Parts: sequence; structure tokens; C-alpha cells
Amino acid sequence: MISTTNVSLSYGGRKLFEDVSIQFNSGNCYGVIGANGAGKSTFLKILSGEIETNSGDVSLHPGARLAVLKQDHFQFDEFQVLQTVIMGHQKLYQIMVEKDAIYAKENFTDEDGMKTAELEGEFAELNGWEAESEAATLLMGLGIPVVEHDKKMSELSGSQKVRVLLAQALFGNPDVLLLDEPTNYLDMESINWLEEFLINFEGTVIVVSHDRHFLNSVCTHMADVDFGKIQLYVGNYDFWYESSQLALRISKDQNKKKEEKMGELQAFIARFSSNASKAKQATSRKKLLDKINLDDIKPSTRRYPFVGFKAEREAGNDILSVEGISATVEGVKVLNDVSFIVNKGDKIVLVGESEIAKTTLFKILMGEIQPDSGTFKFGVTITKSYFPLDNAEYFKDGSLSLVDWLRQFSEDKTESFIRGFLGRMLFSGEEALKKADVLSGGEKVRCMLSKMMLSSANFLMLDEPTNHLDLESITALNNGLIDFAGNMIFVSHDHQFIDTIANRVIEITPSGIVDKKMKFEEYLEND
Repeated sequence: MISTTNVSLSYGGRKLFEDVSIQFNSGNCYGVIGANGAGKSTFLKILSGEIETNSGDVSLHPGARLAVLKQDHFQFDEFQVLQTVIMGHQKLYQIMVEKDAIYAKENFTDEDGMKTAELEGEFAELNGWEAESEAATLLMGLGIPVVEHDKKMSELSGSQKVRVLLAQALFGNPDVLLLDEPTNYLDMESINWLEEFLINFEGTVIVVSHDRHFLNSVCTHMADVDFGKIQLYVGNYDFWYESSQLALRISKDQNKKKEEKMGELQAFIARFSSNASKAKQATSRKKLLDKINLDDIKPSTRRYPFVGFKAEREAGNDILSVEGISATVEGVKVLNDVSFIVNKGDKIVLVGESEIAKTTLFKILMGEIQPDSGTFKFGVTITKSYFPLDNAEYFKDGSLSLVDWLRQFSEDKTESFIRGFLGRMLFSGEEALKKADVLSGGEKVRCMLSKMMLSSANFLMLDEPTNHLDLESITALNNGLIDFAGNMIFVSHDHQFIDTIANRVIEITPSGIVDKKMKFEEYLEND
């Protein structure tokens, strides 16, 4: 449906892509993955024609229509919401504008009559009479109620604008969809709706996302951007990750026979293909997996940080008790008589519509702010470590190198130990001498995780720890917290992260809390 031939692109002497030839077919969803800076978003811009390549061609099937999730949130501020969605089908929208302009004329000529008859025919062929109802359905599915549809885009919040622009990309049944981080600013209900939409979409979808649950739900293939090339793999993200890691382990063992390798990989493929959750997609993916040549499964060259939390001291039976905590932020009550007891082994996820409420509870438990009322008490054996939503306070002294920054939090102050620890977190060689004030958001998160690991705490509190991380770091953190033997309370919008870690869900509501001892998927099903 859309393909590239020998596409190359360089920026300032750096080769981002070199001789990339790849074909994306109808009926498949391709997840574009790669380390930060690898060029995932740039590749989507190449496919859309927004960026010109140094060489090579992009070909779209004749007559096919391509739609893109726009990133400029102010581009349509002067247009109505419903109108903005319909603008996603450019040809249909132009016919509507031209048709309305002719009908608005005071002197309607015979020539105008012939032109409108022609336009009305094209309008009907493009299903124009259903355009407004289809646009409204898309908006409601993405959480934009009918009362908002006639407003101007300038009247909407930033998150609402993102949803409208997503509806614009989906409108009119395009043949090829290019989506860059489409789940940003979506709640879980809207993400579930989008997943169902894409699973049933018959065209070609190419998507960049850090949401693994989303990639696992919708993708039939992964497009791995690495070293200026793009390699296609059959299966979703988990299949790509697990199979590539298995292939890497096998390739490192030179004594493995090829037959043993084939047996392990074949067993893995068979096991994976029977575990897909969506019936339609599972059938499609199983057919694809059945056709895999074992030579197509290659070890991943992607680097993963080491994330492992080991408590220096085992916690006793008294962990944490919270009794009747209420709190007000800027005149609004965000916590109302919150009470719960943390039991040994609990890994609690905090959910609820108010982000401020969850962050406020963390700050109270860390002693940073006082509640309006209520008390809390940690057990005498508890040592805690905190990952805040905003970590700027920890990087105020931008003159410190990473080695000196991390040394502040380590009992072992030696250069070799600190450098070795940073190396495991992907700060090797000269990277360890970078100054704190030039770190990216993702690098700061890796630093904060290093600080937490060095604390050897048995109680972790994490407020949105996956923000700014790439897929590799999210996967490493996810696995590290699954293996952690202590207690934790955390907040995240990453569905898979929550479901694989939490064994208890506490929902913070305006009237108090809803406390469920269950996995996240079970909680969603019973909600």
C-alpha cells in the first residue's frame, strides 16, 4: 500500500537513514520502535511527505488516501470541532466548501446548477451525507461529548485538541494511517476504543508509541529502526522482545546446536500464537507466525539498562497505616478521609481522575506537606525511597557531573563503583561525565532510578516513573519492579506496567477511596 525505495536522509553529517527499502501492506498494523533519537517520528514524516529525503522514493498505491495525526495543536483553532474532523478527508471537505459557496450566491446561474449537480454526485460517492454523523461518532468514542462539537477548537483544552486531531486522522476511512504517539492524553476508555477501531481497520496502520499494551493489542508487525536501517518482524512488541532476547541468549551459547535453537524458537512461536487475546487479530497473527522462517528471528542489538531493586532489610509485618487523611490544594479538596493499611507484599497502584490527588498523597507520605487532617505511620522496619513526578529539585546544581551527582547517594564513593553503576544504566565512558544541566528527561529518570536502587529501600513510592523513558528503559523498569520483593505504591498510565506489577488497586475518588485486592485487568472488568 505504501513503500520506500533506497531512502536515505542525513542531518549535519549524521546518517539517520541509509538505503531503506520497505513495504507496508494493507490489513497490517506496523509498530515503529527504536531508541530515542533513532528517527521514528522522522520516518513517519518522510512517509507523509513532510520531510524530503536526500535520495530515494516513497510510493503510495495509486488512488490510495493517506491520513496523518497532526502535531500542531493550534493549526485549526479558528474552525469548529466537527468541521476540523471532516477536514481530515481533504477532497470531501473541499467539495463541501465549494458546494456551499455556490449555494450562497445571490444569482444562481445554469452553469452553477450544472456544477453543483456534479459536486453533489461526488459528495454522495464519498459518503458525504454521513460525514457529520461519522465525525460525531469518532469524537464521542474518543471522549469528546456532543456539547463540544460546535465549539471552536480554540475553546478546547490541549488534551481535547489531541483527541479531535486523532478523530480527524481516522475520519473517512483512509487507506493508510500514520499515527505518532496516538495514545498521548487519552484515558484508558478512549485507548480501548482506539484499539478496537484499529484492530478492525482494513487499511495500513503505521504507528509510533511507547505504550506496550497498545502495541501488543493492535500490531501485526514491528518495524525496528536501528543503525540507519529498518527491519520488519512479524508479531507484536512482546513477541519481538521475547523472541529477540531468546535468540540473543542462544547465540551467546556457542555450544547450542542449531536443532536445539530451532526447537526452542518453534516452541516459543507456538506458545505465543495461542495466547493472543483479540479473536480477529489472533487469527491474523497466527497465520503470520506460522509462516515465520526461524532465520528471520535475530538477536536484538538494542541496549537495555539494568534496573534491579534489592532491599537491604526485610520489612516486618507493620508496613504503613493511613487514617482519615484529607487535603486541599488551591481551595479544592483533593483527598477526602483516605484510610488504608498496606500489608506485607502489597504492590499498590493508585488510580483515579485527579492527578493532583495522587501526587498530594505521595507528598504527604514523604513529609513534604501536611494534610488538613488525618495521620499516617510507617512501620519501624520500613526504609522508603521516592520517585517524584517532578524531579527538577534534584538537579538544581547543574555543574555536577553524573559521577559526582550519583556519588551523593552512594555509600561506596569510589570512582570505579560509581562509573560501573552508571555504565549499567547506559551512561558509559564520556557519558558519565555529562553535566546534570544538559541531561534529557529520560536521562534524568534513569539517574533517579539509580538513586533509588542505591538506597536499598524496602518500600518504594513512584509517581509516573515511565514518563520520558523509551521502550527499552520501560521494559527494564517493569521487569525490575516485578522482581522487587518489597512493598510499593505507584502511579502510572502504562496499562501493561500496571497490570504486570500491581496486586492491589486503590482508586481515589472525591468521596474517599475504592480499595480492591486484585490485578488491574480484573479491576477494569469489574469497574
